[in-house]
Amino acid sequence: MTTDTEEPTLTIDELAARAGITVRTVRFYGTKGLLPPPVIGPRRVGHYGRDHLARLALIEELQHQGMTLAAIERYLRQLPPDLTPQDLAMHRAVVASWAPDTVETLTRARLERHAGRALSDEDLRRLAAMGVVAPADDAYRVDCGLLRLGVQLLDVPLSQESILAARTALVEHARAAAHELSQLLRGEVAERDAGAVRSLSAHMEPIVVQALLTAFQRSLREELREWVGGPPADTSAEAGGGGQREQAGEPG
Repeated sequence: MTTDTEEPTLTIDELAARAGITVRTVRFYGTKGLLPPPVIGPRRVGHYGRDHLARLALIEELQHQGMTLAAIERYLRQLPPDLTPQDLAMHRAVVASWAPDTVETLTRARLERHAGRALSDEDLRRLAAMGVVAPADDAYRVDCGLLRLGVQLLDVPLSQESILAARTALVEHARAAAHELSQLLRGEVAERDAGAVRSLSAHMEPIVVQALLTAFQRSLREELREWVGGPPADTSAEAGGGGQREQAGEPG
């Protein structure tokens, strides 16, 4: 298991099990440079940590989007080398935001394979409360775009009520922001034809999503800093080079 200090404590077998892949795949990613090398401990045993798990989750999401291994290598090479697991999770969130809305009907066994872990009856009840799964006869209707997020929330030390309240707050504010931005865009394209409107929308959507994620991430950091204390944010750095750190480059 990993610790709060992010010490690499996972063996390669434990890392593979947590990521839902094989040990052979972990080693292959390492030889291709997709994963940083492990920390070598006593008896020459390699140990992995949260950064490796976060990078594997990002690789999985890129594959889910249909990217080839060569494209994934190019994508990862463009990322700054000192990204934290939280930064990598943000990149994965950006990638996942372009996934089409897909709902599949899966057996429990297939659902667990997609989730990368066994799911207890209580886990399934919590996922159903979050709107991730819905019982359907002897199977489950699964929102594949939300499944990994829902599974991750199973391990978050918050009550189900708090998680649902947070989901409601995020959905409501996201809808409000989307409505206001839509009104602004309508004012800009009122006199344009339908083709021009679609072109502008396609161009703006990734920019808007990245801007929203970046703004939310910085706002949340400020809130946490005020809550738990800590040094003030270096806003000049964030306004300058920080934007490149948080923006994922497109593969060539």
